Amino acid sequence: MNRTVDFLKYFAPFSIILFLIQFFIMHSLSERIVFFYPAWSIYLFNVITTILIYSVLIYINKNFSAYTGFTFLGLSFFKMMVAVVFLIPLIKADVKDPIIDLGAFFIPYFLFLVFEVYFAIRLINKG
Repeated sequence: MNRTVDFLKYFAPFSIILFLIQFFIMHSLSERIVFFYPAWSIYLFNVITTILIYSVLIYINKNFSAYTGFTFLGLSFFKMMVAVVFLIPLIKADVKDPIIDLGAFFIPYFLFLVFEVYFAIRLINKG
């Protein structure tokens, strides 16, 4: 339980600050650019997947500590596939400039991934 609390202690402010930054940036650009996904849906995706991945990692580390790294690699690959499924409506839509929408999605995606990697490494090193 201590690892979960430690994770959430850093994860909640990290997520809220990133969300607020992106929300205000998207809001200020909304007069010139129409975004396909709202900021809340991007962050909902990232928050849910990050919490699920870390929860599974804690379970695996507790019961099968030798497989924590492999589990993280597998879950990261799975998250990547889920991200593609999440982006299918954008890919199929006739969006004028999809690069902006992809940037709006993948910048937070990679920031959350860096956060996951940091805590996964801490978990593996303590395990």
